[in-house]
Amino acid sequence: MKNKTKRLLLGDEAFALGAINAGLSGAYAYPGTPSTEILEFIQSDNIAKQRKIHNAWSTNEKTAMEEALGMSFCGKRAIVAMKHVGMNVAADPFVNSAMTGANGGLLVVAADDPSMHSSQNEQDSRFYGDFAMVPVLEPSNQQEAYDMAKYGFELSEKEGIPVLIRFVTRLSHSRAVVDVDKDPLPENPLHYPENKQQWVLMPASSRRRNKKLVSDFVDFQKISESSPYNFVEDGKDKSLGIVVSGIAYNYLKEAFNNQVPYPVVKISQYPLPVKQISELFDNCDSVLILEEGQPFIEKKIRGELDNHLKPVYGKLSGEVERTGELTPDLIKEAIIKIKDENCGIEKPEKKEIPSIVANRPPALCQGCGHRDVFQALNEALEEYPSPKVFGDIGCYTLGYLSPFSAIDTVVDMGASITMAKGAADAGQHPSVAVIGDSTFTHSGMTGLLDAVNENSPMTVIITDNLTTGMTGGQDSQGTGKLEEICLGIGVDNEHLKTITSHPNNVEEMKKLFKEEFDYPGLSVIISRRECIQTARRKAKSNANSNS
Repeated sequence: MKNKTKRLLLGDEAFALGAINAGLSGAYAYPGTPSTEILEFIQSDNIAKQRKIHNAWSTNEKTAMEEALGMSFCGKRAIVAMKHVGMNVAADPFVNSAMTGANGGLLVVAADDPSMHSSQNEQDSRFYGDFAMVPVLEPSNQQEAYDMAKYGFELSEKEGIPVLIRFVTRLSHSRAVVDVDKDPLPENPLHYPENKQQWVLMPASSRRRNKKLVSDFVDFQKISESSPYNFVEDGKDKSLGIVVSGIAYNYLKEAFNNQVPYPVVKISQYPLPVKQISELFDNCDSVLILEEGQPFIEKKIRGELDNHLKPVYGKLSGEVERTGELTPDLIKEAIIKIKDENCGIEKPEKKEIPSIVANRPPALCQGCGHRDVFQALNEALEEYPSPKVFGDIGCYTLGYLSPFSAIDTVVDMGASITMAKGAADAGQHPSVAVIGDSTFTHSGMTGLLDAVNENSPMTVIITDNLTTGMTGGQDSQGTGKLEEICLGIGVDNEHLKTITSHPNNVEEMKKLFKEEFDYPGLSVIISRRECIQTARRKAKSNANSNS
């Protein structure tokens, strides 16, 4: 431990520091809870600053993935981080990166959000790893999150493949003391792939590469079976065996006060270690599967090990809740269902949540410019019989809630513009899209080009608060450029308007909205006012620097 020290770190921070200490050269990301703190930590780290490790925010997850892949091509170690729904945006380059392979170590971090604390769905990123046929790592605690950065880089470079690392909210946003290295490894020198054809995915080379990838996937399973992160813990009571993955391993330990009486196979690396799981089936009368997220392992086991003809319990059979986060109490309840109430586990006590900590709906900040936009928008739309407003992902999504109730749809990043266009194509009037500045540059620009090309009768309102407000005030790629971007895409200068969203301007905004609603073509209105939170932080920082 001479070359180690201790740090109190979030799971996100532990991984980020692990990557830095493992010779990281570039980090790419688009902010999204619960992954945001990974890049933020790298941006603030002294070693990263000294080494000038790349750490700027990317326009979206697809561009981040491709940029990291470019750094890997040059032999350097790179990471790309995003929340789970960001994997949908990055899916094209991610899946194809399994075909190109990796040169420098390439780690793709997907932070899943069971219970949807700040997300549209509960999708499980392990399915992406399986679909692309790449190794997947799933840390069970902050120490593993730190250690897996170095391990993942080494695995990526040895096997010539990107590695997917799956986080979940509770791991990303909880703290623990982590043993970290005092001396970071050096960065890789520039060096290029030996097999150049592999990086040109034309059909002839792709067919050869696909055969190799399928063959390698068998090897990945053998590596998992000898992984230090997959292991077996024996237990005296063989009436039940437990397969548990990632952070659920901690919940299982907590449920039994670290004295689990049943044999356990702990999984934190995929493909599944079939050998260990098969042995568990051979030695136990039945098997319970505990995993955070969707029943990924359970589906695999029911398919690959069905010949064991022993009872398998989990989410698909109903013993474990199918939705939401796993907890120690839910694990206790599952085992009681299987073993009955005489199994030695005390039934969890149902506790009422005190009203002082009861959930409260979120709301737009007092002084937020989005409030003025929605007030003016609602008043401007009053005279129309059936107006429709298509919303998007950001702080302004809260315009759906009371007191504004101003938004009809929210689906995914950028969908406000394209759905408004589709509605306009159907004859809807007025058809209004509300999108933020960061979301517009993330995935709204291409939809706007469709609307430009057809001069669709719709109005796009870009609510520019000069930052990526919902995730904490990160840089927005369109700051200071929105008008030029819109003109470059082809928006008519006569119907590209800019206004300050302020209580004093509500009447002027209302008038402008109505004028553009009545125009039988495409209008873009940019309502601009700095986020109240970032403005306060800047003012505080300036005051401190002047004192």
